[in-house]
Amino acid sequence: MFFTSLKRILRAGWAGFTREGGMAAANIFILVMAVSVFTSLFLFNFVSQFMISEIQKKVDISVYFNYETPEEEILKIKEDVSKIPEVKEVEYVSSNQALESFLRKHQDDEILMESLQAVETNPFLASLNIKSYQASQYAAISSFFDNTLLKEKIQKIDYQERQPVIEKIFVLTSNIKKGGIVFSLILALIAILVVFNTIRLAIYNFREEIRIQKLVGASDWFIRGPFVAQGMFSGLFATLISLVFFTLLTWGLNSTIDNVFSGLNIFGIFLAQFWWILLLQIFCGVFLGTISSLIAVRRHLDV
Repeated sequence: MFFTSLKRILRAGWAGFTREGGMAAANIFILVMAVSVFTSLFLFNFVSQFMISEIQKKVDISVYFNYETPEEEILKIKEDVSKIPEVKEVEYVSSNQALESFLRKHQDDEILMESLQAVETNPFLASLNIKSYQASQYAAISSFFDNTLLKEKIQKIDYQERQPVIEKIFVLTSNIKKGGIVFSLILALIAILVVFNTIRLAIYNFREEIRIQKLVGASDWFIRGPFVAQGMFSGLFATLISLVFFTLLTWGLNSTIDNVFSGLNIFGIFLAQFWWILLLQIFCGVFLGTISSLIAVRRHLDV
C-alpha cells in the first residue's frame, strides 16, 4: 500500500513537473544557482587554504652564527630546534652555500661582483632558516634563542626585522579565514531564501487546486506529495547541471588560475573531491527543493 501510494505520488509529481515546463525550468535555474553557491564555497575553502599556505611558505626567520662557531655545534642546535613543536622545517645554510646562492642571484650585477672580489674573503655567515606552521608562532621560536649560551654563538636573529611583515601576514591570513566564513554564511542564507521564495511563488499558482482537493477529502500527504516530488526532481536536475558546469569550468580555468597562482590546480582539487562535491550538490539540490516545497504548500492546506 505504501509503495503503491509512493508510486502514484512520484508519477503525479513527474506529470506536474513536465506539465509546468516554464515554471519547472525557473525552479531548476534557481536551484542551479543555489547549488553552485554551495559548491563554490566548498572549493573556495580549499583555494583559501592553498593561498594561506603559500603566503606562510614565504615567511621564515634566520639565525646567523658567529664565524668561529663550529659547524658541528650549529648542526646540534639545528637538531634541538627541529624538536620545537611550532617548527615545521629547519634548513642549515653554510657560509659557502650562502655565497654560492648570492653569486647565482647577482651574477649579472658587475658592481656587486667587483665589491665581493675586493673583500677577498667570504662575508656570509652560516645560518639556520626556520619555518613555522603558523605565522603567529615565530615569537615562541625566537624566544628559544634567548638562552645565554646560545647568544654567545649567535651573531643575530632577523626576527625583529621581519616581525612587522610576519604580523601583517598573520592578520591577513586570519582575515581571509574569518572573511570566508562570513561570506559563506551570507551567500548560503541568500541562496536558501531565493530558492524558498521561488518555489513558494510556483506553488501559489496551484492554491485553488489545493483547496479543492482539501475540501473533497484528500489527505495532506496526498496533496503535498506531488509538490515535494517536483521539488526533488528539480533538485536532481539542478545537481546534474551544476556538476557538468563545474567540471567544465574548473577544467577550462585550470591553466589560467595556475598562471596567476602557481601550483594551484583547481581541476585537480575538483577531481580529488569529486564524490564529496557530488554528495554536497545532491544534498543541497534535493534538500532545498523538497523542503522548500514542503514548507510552501503547507500554508495552503489550512482551509
